[in-house]
Amino acid sequence: MPRVSTAPKPPLQADPAARRSLRARLRGGPLARAIGRADVRLYRLLREDAQHSSFELPIRRFSGLGEHAGLWLVLGLTGAAVDVRRRERWLRGARAVLGAYLLNTVLKLVVRRRRPALEALPALISTPTSLSFPSAHASSSFAAARAYSSLVPAAPLYAVATAMALSRVYLGVHFPSDIAAGALLGTAVGSAGRS
Repeated sequence: MPRVSTAPKPPLQADPAARRSLRARLRGGPLARAIGRADVRLYRLLREDAQHSSFELPIRRFSGLGEHAGLWLVLGLTGAAVDVRRRERWLRGARAVLGAYLLNTVLKLVVRRRRPALEALPALISTPTSLSFPSAHASSSFAAARAYSSLVPAAPLYAVATAMALSRVYLGVHFPSDIAAGALLGTAVGSAGRS
């Protein structure tokens, strides 16, 4: 059963860089303000209302499978090894996943948005960097779903990709807009790897 909090909501941001990021979005016009507010609302929904201690460990483990696109690269290479007739298609998909991951890394270095840091909602995992936008888990997951969906049924791929992306918000290391941008990037790059 989800934990219900009756305490008042804490101030929006604790980390100065995260505060600056949110303030910049709130000053950026009506669309940026709407995205900034929705980001915090959705983040709080997954971080407060959907939290339950029995979910944390399985979600942490599941999310760990997506580190550095690992799950998706293993899937592509396994497909190439097992499905000899379509080996090149599997390898093309794996290259798209790797490409999405690398492009995502470059974009993070350019954008330099800091990870969420809400006072009463510390992240439940550590991350290799403090950069948040776009989400590499979402990018590689949606690149894989798009690229491999011509080889295996699309519905399970997209279900796992969506769960992988949402796990990053649940664990407190991405805003929803980080995963939305990652999903769009991954879908675009995954289209190039689709045969």
